[in-house]
Amino acid sequence: MVRLTRAQQQERTRAAVLAAAVQEFTEHGYADAKVDRIAARAELTRGAVYSNFPSKRSLYLAVLLDSLPGLAATGTTAVAPAGPVDVAGGAEAFARVRLERLPLAGDPAAASKLRCLSLTGVFDDEPGRTALAEVTRLESLLLAIALESCRARDTSRRVRLAELILTLLDGAAHLAQTAPGFGDPFDVARACRHLAGLDADDTWDPPHLPFVAAAQQCHDAWTPPEGLRDEITGGPPALDADGLIVVLGTGRLGAAEEAVRAARPRDAVTVAVVTTDPAESGALVRLRILDIVACLRRVFGPAFTPTLRLVLDERAALAAALDIGATEQTEAAVRLRAGHIVARSHGRGAAYAAATALVT
Repeated sequence: MVRLTRAQQQERTRAAVLAAAVQEFTEHGYADAKVDRIAARAELTRGAVYSNFPSKRSLYLAVLLDSLPGLAATGTTAVAPAGPVDVAGGAEAFARVRLERLPLAGDPAAASKLRCLSLTGVFDDEPGRTALAEVTRLESLLLAIALESCRARDTSRRVRLAELILTLLDGAAHLAQTAPGFGDPFDVARACRHLAGLDADDTWDPPHLPFVAAAQQCHDAWTPPEGLRDEITGGPPALDADGLIVVLGTGRLGAAEEAVRAARPRDAVTVAVVTTDPAESGALVRLRILDIVACLRRVFGPAFTPTLRLVLDERAALAAALDIGATEQTEAAVRLRAGHIVARSHGRGAAYAAATALVT
């Protein structure tokens, strides 16, 4: 008889819980799923389930995260037109990728929600709703950066266009779940293409930036922690390069654009996301970011090479190395030069302050 190590036994228990949870959520949906039934399906105690997942919500998010590799495997064909992609073509191609997961008329309702990565009714508390709103702003920024890289007569900001596209696609997904068979996905994709022609008056001029306090100059040596991953490229982030590192809590993710817009041309820009609740708000951010990055890779391929680097710092290792506290409302930034921290800023507008710091 082979004895399992503690880690092997824990992994086996976790896998059993996840398999049982997939069955429960597929049959009953999130709202009507019961942890007791999940435990019974896995032939475990209720306590064993909660020892691996602190809540039903964290378990549901784990199921959705576990489904991402399977979703990627079912849709790997590039959908962008051959050759350079223009903004309209990129918008339509992105929409087509996102619409592939929509359920068809006759599909079971609960299973359809899993397929759509639906979060309807999952985050009904204020911290969860805030995190969901903020991660959607970060998704909009990533989509906008991709659209801004497209062949176009101008290189204007595309964040409002990205927000409109995500609004339309999320509405289509909600209707597909609640009114299956309604609407034509091809029409929705074409509508996203036409959105690219709207004059959205998309300018970058936040009113608070002129009032942001200047960053504090310093000359602090630091050692980047190892083992972190850039979710954009899949490789290690360049944490020793000259540029900016911005640490944002899940309630402040929208501030990432301040770093992108204010950074100097050769700056490396890394955004690290921190949270006090990795099982829920942290898992939510991971789910949404991994999903949209996979979609953008399918549409834009090697052309999707933003200067932004994104680290999900769930253990706050990077934040600790920078001597920055990790909460849901954290907003702090540092400027790096020649392996040293040469400027620090905390609070609203921190990324802008560090990006524009005049270091002597």
